[in-house]
Amino acid sequence: MSNGRLLIVDDNSNAIKALKLFLKYEFDRVKGITNPNSIPMEFSKGEYDVVLLDMNFSAGVNNGNEGFFWLREIKKLSPITEVVMFTAYGDVELAVRAVKEGAADFIQKPWENEKMITTLKAATRLGNANKEVKKLKQQQQGLKAEINRQNKLIIGSSSAMLRLVQMVQKIATTDANVLITGENGTGKEVIAREIHRLSGRSQELMVIVDMATIPETLFESELFGHKKGAFTDAVEDKPGKFELANYGTLFLDEIGNLPVNLQSKLLVTLQNRRIIPLGGTEEVPINIRLISATNSNLDDLLTGGRFREDLMYRINTIHLEIPPLRERVQDIDALASFFLHKYTKKYNRDGLTFNKGVLNKLKEYHWPGNIRELEHTIERTVILSTGKHIRTEDIFITSSTKKAIDLPETMQEMEKMMIVNALNKHEGNYSSAATQLGITRQTLYNKGKKYGI
Repeated sequence: MSNGRLLIVDDNSNAIKALKLFLKYEFDRVKGITNPNSIPMEFSKGEYDVVLLDMNFSAGVNNGNEGFFWLREIKKLSPITEVVMFTAYGDVELAVRAVKEGAADFIQKPWENEKMITTLKAATRLGNANKEVKKLKQQQQGLKAEINRQNKLIIGSSSAMLRLVQMVQKIATTDANVLITGENGTGKEVIAREIHRLSGRSQELMVIVDMATIPETLFESELFGHKKGAFTDAVEDKPGKFELANYGTLFLDEIGNLPVNLQSKLLVTLQNRRIIPLGGTEEVPINIRLISATNSNLDDLLTGGRFREDLMYRINTIHLEIPPLRERVQDIDALASFFLHKYTKKYNRDGLTFNKGVLNKLKEYHWPGNIRELEHTIERTVILSTGKHIRTEDIFITSSTKKAIDLPETMQEMEKMMIVNALNKHEGNYSSAATQLGITRQTLYNKGKKYGI
């Protein structure tokens, strides 16, 4: 994170000079102005992370109205900018009122240098957290727009999917914790997004944590945040995913990968609705709706002592099981057509259609990688096809009628087969499968996504 950009607004030019002198080493940029009317012009030139704002500017006026006015104006100009009020001793009550109206903090005159730095740095860290939340919201707004263009998020008319959609619609308006299970590639994240979209929290963030991609040493920091100095690389305070998801939805994908020692901390967090960042001492209240997902057999994890039973009860208020694609073959037509439309637009292949027989070929395959493998297959076919129609021979998939003794023809096919076999042997447990294959769990996860497994 950057050290931040600071704007000082005070009618005392000597105070500005003194502040700039010792704060220039603490911030990337320090600018001072004596006339608050210049604030809009300053913000038109660039963003500021923190504004140190005097309460009064006119001679003989000490009611703080000018400070309140410019506090509101700054928040209009840049909602993510934090404002620290600069106040004389007699204006403390006004400064407290300003904090209630949106200021991050206040500092009394005459100031103490150490107190000044500590307060402004804390406001900077808060501003950085605001930026991260803003970035996530922008990403989700783009996703929402894409979903709205597609009109329908969950695709399928099979009886299994219709039952699942009805359940999603029924539970979405509650705050019940949801556990989504199913094989890799069945669309667990899609279901989670639909629950969030239909919920009362839809205007807030849905924060996604892919537990399979986080190194175990960083689990606690990623989930609960950390304070500066909590570990070697913790050069700044950083909010965790729980904080970022406050008032929204937190989606913990592949929760079966959560180490046992952190499962107890997650359980306490869900019970108390409070977190303590790594290296911190103060509790931070959180208000989230939790959705979890896994491809692991949690019953086996419970039996083996790798997952806490009390945590299972906490995350499993509602359980949704997504059937594999091979059990809802009648949905393949709609899914294939959806992906064809998606990728013909992406790769400027408008007008490309399926020849007769293509959909039948797709329905004859058993799709071990489920919807994700089907999507990758259609995307690859759109890229490589040369005519106006996709023929059956253009669809490259391993035939479900091949005998087990048949050997793969390429190294990629061999690698994919080994990964599928390892995951099947260990019932979807990535850590055990990675150990068997002699690679890291992260590498296995990346290869799984590459091959649509």
